[in-house]
Amino acid sequence: MIELKNVSKTYAGSVLAVDQLDLTIQDGEIFGFLGPNGAGKTTTIKMITGILKPDQGQILINGKDIQQEPLEVKKLFGFVPDDPNIFLRLKGIEYLNFMADIYNVNTETRQERIENLSQRFDMRSALHDQIQSYSHGMRQKIMVMGVLIHEPPVWILDEPMTGLDPRSSFVLKEMMREHADENKTVFFSTHVLEVAEKVCDRVAIINKGTILFCGNMEEMRKQFKSDESLEKMFLELTDNER
Repeated sequence: MIELKNVSKTYAGSVLAVDQLDLTIQDGEIFGFLGPNGAGKTTTIKMITGILKPDQGQILINGKDIQQEPLEVKKLFGFVPDDPNIFLRLKGIEYLNFMADIYNVNTETRQERIENLSQRFDMRSALHDQIQSYSHGMRQKIMVMGVLIHEPPVWILDEPMTGLDPRSSFVLKEMMREHADENKTVFFSTHVLEVAEKVCDRVAIINKGTILFCGNMEEMRKQFKSDESLEKMFLELTDNER
């Protein structure tokens, strides 16, 4: 579970990026975080993961405060950032072992997980190549594999489908569903509204740092009194806020 209570963040003392945000992501659900560019999505994710400190408010992951117990909380989640261009000089297998070392995954367990993940993402033949030789999609896949190597109960994914081929995108969505069905948490941001509509149990739409809507598709259609697609409702909602 992820809980944000009255969370705000201002840049340069005057630019309000996130404004008194209250949000609860339950165990057992895939939760989509939607909004136009500059809406506050990435700032919110950086606060949830402890990269940025909120100006006010509290953020809890499985009941633990990210500000009070940062190391304990960071063991509970896996975070896929929106830029996979890191550790480029490492080979894929070196990166995966590095991540397994950080989270104290023993040798036998990591070998099983690396084999399983590389098979699911069709990366077995590329593990001994340097990450800098990978395509964008392959870099995204190795990043996801590294994040999942310790099997964290909470997944936080920032635009995780970007650059993935259709098969890998399908595999990741399948894994997200499996994870949620184990009563664990999946929180992801996306600008691909079709993905959110098909995959998410609930969504929140943020614009100008404020949550405009939070709920499931049925609740959104009732609010709009509409049978339109998520895309049309999203555009109507965010256009009204300009």
